[in-house]
Amino acid sequence: MQVADRRIGGQVASLEKALESDVDCDTVLQQAASIRGAVQGLMSQLLEGHLREHVAASNPAALCELEPVMAVLRSYLR
Repeated sequence: MQVADRRIGGQVASLEKALESDVDCDTVLQQAASIRGAVQGLMSQLLEGHLREHVAASNPAALCELEPVMAVLRSYLR
């Protein structure tokens, strides 16, 4: 998860610089969208890890039932 943290931190720093300077709106919007995508990717990883470790760990059969839920979450958080 550290890679995601550094990536998001770098993107936020880049956005801050862009907002402080006279960068065109397209660039700012693109950087904001990149941050959103990175955060959503991290959220997807965290949710999937939580479901696997805390929900399905006590009941391995539940993992099969969780797969469709995780697929929906992954598609929603793209």
